[in-house]
Amino acid sequence: MTGYTDIIRQWATDTRRAGVLSNADGTGEVGLDSEVAGSRLAARFTLKVELDMVSDIRYQVFGCGFSMAACAVAADMSVGYTLDDLQRIDAERICNALQGLPADRSYCANLAAEALQAAVKSARNDHQTVQTSVQSETKHNPEMTSNDPVYSTLINSPKTDCITDEDRHLFACLLAVAVQESHNFSARLGLAKSDITSILKRYFPAVSYDFLSQSAIPEIEPLPEYSEEVISILISHVPIEPCTHDLLTSVWLCYIIVARAALPGHLWVAMGLFERSQLTAAIRRHLPSLAAANHQNMRWKRYLFKQVCDLNGGVMCKAPNCGVCSDYALCFAEE
Repeated sequence: MTGYTDIIRQWATDTRRAGVLSNADGTGEVGLDSEVAGSRLAARFTLKVELDMVSDIRYQVFGCGFSMAACAVAADMSVGYTLDDLQRIDAERICNALQGLPADRSYCANLAAEALQAAVKSARNDHQTVQTSVQSETKHNPEMTSNDPVYSTLINSPKTDCITDEDRHLFACLLAVAVQESHNFSARLGLAKSDITSILKRYFPAVSYDFLSQSAIPEIEPLPEYSEEVISILISHVPIEPCTHDLLTSVWLCYIIVARAALPGHLWVAMGLFERSQLTAAIRRHLPSLAAANHQNMRWKRYLFKQVCDLNGGVMCKAPNCGVCSDYALCFAEE
């Protein structure tokens, strides 16, 4: 998995302290209050304290492998130490213990540190659960609207009869959001310039590549490396019946999904779509076996990275099946 060092893999799969303690002396949570639960990263620490010293600790985490590693190492650093000692465990110490995190995953150490400190506060007061939050750059609202000039130009341009409105909307959103981020907007979609030219010819024949280039802005931030394992999973779902599916669009969508999934926040937002359901609809049209495989309607980024985790022997869920898991709402959401 991209960015996963040996030590991060080791901690991400170390589940010795995963779980929850009953009758805990301190419980701290991040991202689990009713207003945000299920919409962002979350972590919970529960701890036992004897003579002001932590005798046992457990954690639960909803997030990527980096978040799992950060919580695991934070728990390991806590056992046998006093509450005063725990107060000195911050994101920097967690990151150092992991020998560094990728720049775009530094928030995972913050998640673990904030949840741990909330548990310490709980233990020092009345043992009631303490909920806190981490400053997050995760975006939960649409990036794109119908008023965006690039989207508007694309969607209002003449079309050919064989192209559906749904696919024109999909690619208008994708092109418009990528143009907002970089002159090299093709790379922001995981594609080559020739792919963008082909997309325009197919879906927006009256719009030129030069129009997009002139509308693009300088690079906002480097695009994170994408997971080769995710692209392999996606490509395996490209339909093999050329008579019934547009294979080229299916392949484009695979590379676009993996490129946009590398960004923080919800995948449908990163793709510039107006609603979460539009992503699922696009996958059903062009990657139908993938839609069928996610039969429990798990959030798409969560689903894809869970497949990667499973392939690498990781453990993300403790319940025997999703239906009986107390954290069901963290992975699944109505569309």
